[in-house]
Amino acid sequence: MKLLIIFTLGMTLAIRLLAQDDQNFPPSEVPVEIKAIKTDKKISVDGKLNEAQWEKAPVVSDFFRTEPRQGGAIRYKTKVKFLFDDKYLYVGAFCIDSVGKRGIRMQDLRRDFEWGENDLFGIALDPQNLKQYAQAFQTTPYATQRDFQNFNGNSYDNGWNTLWRVRTQRTEEGYTAEFAIPFKTLRYDKPEGDHPVEWGVTLVRYARRDIEVSTFPAIPQSFTPYRMTYAAKLKGIEVPAPSANIRIEPYTLYQYDYMENADNTTGEGNLKLGGDVKWAINPYSILDLTFNTDFAQADLDRAVNNLERFNIFFPEQRQFFLENSGVWAGGKQQSIRPFFSRRIGLEGSFNAAPAPIDVGTRFTQRNDKQAIAGLFVRQRETDNSAASNFAVARYLRNYGKENNVGIMVTHRFDEASSRMDLMSNNNTTITLDGQIRPKSQLDIQYLLTTSIDEGTGETGYAGRIFAGNTSNQIYYGWVTEFTDANYNPAMGFVRQTNVIRHNPGGYYIWRPKKVDWIRRWDPGVFVNFQQDAASPQTFQQASLYIFPVYTWFKDDSFLELSFTPTWQNINFDFAPLGIQIEEGNYYYTRYLIRYNTDLSKKWSADVRFNFGKFYNGKRNTFEFSGRFVPIPHIAITLDYEHNDLQKVGIEEDLSTDLYSIGTRFALNPRIQLSTFYQYNSFDQQGRWNIRASWEYLPLSFLYVVFNDSQLSNELDPFREQQFISKISLVKQF
Repeated sequence: MKLLIIFTLGMTLAIRLLAQDDQNFPPSEVPVEIKAIKTDKKISVDGKLNEAQWEKAPVVSDFFRTEPRQGGAIRYKTKVKFLFDDKYLYVGAFCIDSVGKRGIRMQDLRRDFEWGENDLFGIALDPQNLKQYAQAFQTTPYATQRDFQNFNGNSYDNGWNTLWRVRTQRTEEGYTAEFAIPFKTLRYDKPEGDHPVEWGVTLVRYARRDIEVSTFPAIPQSFTPYRMTYAAKLKGIEVPAPSANIRIEPYTLYQYDYMENADNTTGEGNLKLGGDVKWAINPYSILDLTFNTDFAQADLDRAVNNLERFNIFFPEQRQFFLENSGVWAGGKQQSIRPFFSRRIGLEGSFNAAPAPIDVGTRFTQRNDKQAIAGLFVRQRETDNSAASNFAVARYLRNYGKENNVGIMVTHRFDEASSRMDLMSNNNTTITLDGQIRPKSQLDIQYLLTTSIDEGTGETGYAGRIFAGNTSNQIYYGWVTEFTDANYNPAMGFVRQTNVIRHNPGGYYIWRPKKVDWIRRWDPGVFVNFQQDAASPQTFQQASLYIFPVYTWFKDDSFLELSFTPTWQNINFDFAPLGIQIEEGNYYYTRYLIRYNTDLSKKWSADVRFNFGKFYNGKRNTFEFSGRFVPIPHIAITLDYEHNDLQKVGIEEDLSTDLYSIGTRFALNPRIQLSTFYQYNSFDQQGRWNIRASWEYLPLSFLYVVFNDSQLSNELDPFREQQFISKISLVKQF
């Protein structure tokens, strides 16, 4: 272990010495000002920006380039204007492109698209001037919508969906975007006397063809465009007094379930009614209620063949739990989460069948001093699980400029079930956590948590500390995690118990000025060292992830050449995919070659080949992801993974294949049809998911969903099908 630490510290020091000037700069002491003007004429949100009021509005055009090089002349200029009336804040943007429509890069018309795939323009607002919070609205040249909340410039709540409109027009000079954001959608303070309203605001433009990112005002390259300490001030707005507003979303659903196995066949149809209510009590406080909750429209989990010794993390997909998820302790990482909402609404483990949710409520209050949040969900009893009650309480206190400290308590009560002969059980966790940011590029995060389980009578502990420095030219950091054998968060997730894990490392960021075809090269190294928590002298596993070639080219294609020397101590029963690994010590090195083309083009591909020793044998893994997008309205994806294991464990061979194919057809951003099929040769399971959606009003949807899961194993054949039709309506008062 000493050699690994010395090696890592030496690499980190060498990387640090290479970065003499990180090019970070502090926020302006006097923020730049933007002027919005009032319109008494109706604005038609069509993307044309042809009303006379737009001609009168001041222009914001002094954008700052952050990619591919910080500073310098901007190739893709942007002009932005602001209007408002009694109900809406309007944002008009003209995104100039010399080749017009031919220069547009779009992959599909999904809502809540990912950064990096498409051209986009966006705005982030901090109406309460909290400096640590932003509401962001983004669009593409085809008027697809992305909205999210951001906390402290680096934590995202992508599940936040709100009512707003945007339309675009594509021309030979570029594209225009016209936003209408209702004041009721935003959270702001009540105007006081004659004091002018001032909101924090940042703007961002991403021109995908040349990977050019520009922001207003200037924000260092190492930070996201949502670091609101750098925000400009939006002035001149006359806002209506904030008032309690209520949004209701009732739904009705019909579901038919068909199941067939070797013994019998069943089929049953059910009509279901339910809905959600969102009450904005005041600018700081929101109460959410959900009744007879349904998640028929949520994406399915993808199958994974796990060959490692750790639990697999499957991210949350359900809208109710995604929204405001960033407020919970541990939500930024995947190792120790005292609260993980995937544990709610399932019959036991993460991949079990869904269990009905009768009712749920969530309260969130956030201001510049503190955040308070609470959640309660009642899960109904099923044939395979007892009724359960889930509760979470959270308090977070802000101090200084960008620091906070918080406490969180979770409690799960599983009720007794006479028909399953189950006793009741209580499980509680108490967590202390926080963030310290001594300066803008240095983050320190900490978490300490304990669990108390009534059934086992055991109390367990876990903790995590992270310190990292991020600048334009370097990253280096250290993570240490501790989870003892008794830590059992019945509402949470842990990657592994009885472990102390250290993960130091870093990389140098090189943007060569005289090599045009290389945009960025990030060579570096990370160490992963694990030992028993119960007996720290007992070694578990160590690896060195060394990546001398980690390079993005001018068109954002990417090449990685890396190798991972690994030391393993198998002192427990371990049989990945059924291959029994004998107890003992192992040393082997794995190699990775990865290349992806420009993922914004009509044809794109990502290829990975991972090869080398594996315990006492060999393992070759080949992965391929391909995408064909002839037009943004049609997208076809193909994914393939092949594992070939030779003489692993007790001289066993194994070959697995995992196939996936998906399609997306969109008439426009509001009417779409998606299909997905996956087959895993390991367990001979195939799965279909076909989903049609129509957003007939903003955030009001009609869904038609078909699911099919089939095991073709001759010893235990099984088939399950679902047909679901669901209609929801959103109304805001």
